[in-house]
Amino acid sequence: MQVFYIHPDNPQPRLIAQAAELLRKDQLIIYPTDTSYAFGCRLGAKEALDKLKQIRALDDKHQFTLLCRDLSEIATYATVDNAQYKQLKAHTPAPITFILNATKDVPKKLAHPKKKTIGIRVPSNPIAQALLEAMDEPILTSSLILPERDDILDDPFEIEELLSNQIDGLINAGIKTTKLTTIVDMTGGVPEIIRQGAADVDSLLL
Repeated sequence: MQVFYIHPDNPQPRLIAQAAELLRKDQLIIYPTDTSYAFGCRLGAKEALDKLKQIRALDDKHQFTLLCRDLSEIATYATVDNAQYKQLKAHTPAPITFILNATKDVPKKLAHPKKKTIGIRVPSNPIAQALLEAMDEPILTSSLILPERDDILDDPFEIEELLSNQIDGLINAGIKTTKLTTIVDMTGGVPEIIRQGAADVDSLLL
């Protein structure tokens, strides 16, 4: 496993490029987002996705999330009408995962099998944004929650100790204050809060 010690506010471009190269080779990494550390891999990375499912003991009903640079990338992967787009624009970047109807460009393995939905999130974290910029495409992301634990791991040295033989890369940006993302389902007529996390989305419900 490669470890990259990256500054949380001023990510070193050389190290970001090396981490992005791992993702391009369909490797599984752990990196910081604006809420916590998370698993990340390329959209079509079958081996990395299989590894991720194994580590987290996920079944096929799991709702995956795509981390996007900005809203311009969303149209490829999710269908949104004008009203939804305005709501998304007003609430990004933020620690919010929006559940949207997936387009046919989303690999079948990633869209929710029954609902045909996908989670979309635009982060404000400098490292996550730098990584997305270097990749020039969304990153498949998943919370760093292990099956036998309720908490999200926030100490990169503990993450390294626990998972060094199961992942390919780790971006160490120091200990993060762990928060959960807020999850909002946008597929019905009215936005519905599935999980209240770090972001206040009351204005979405007005």
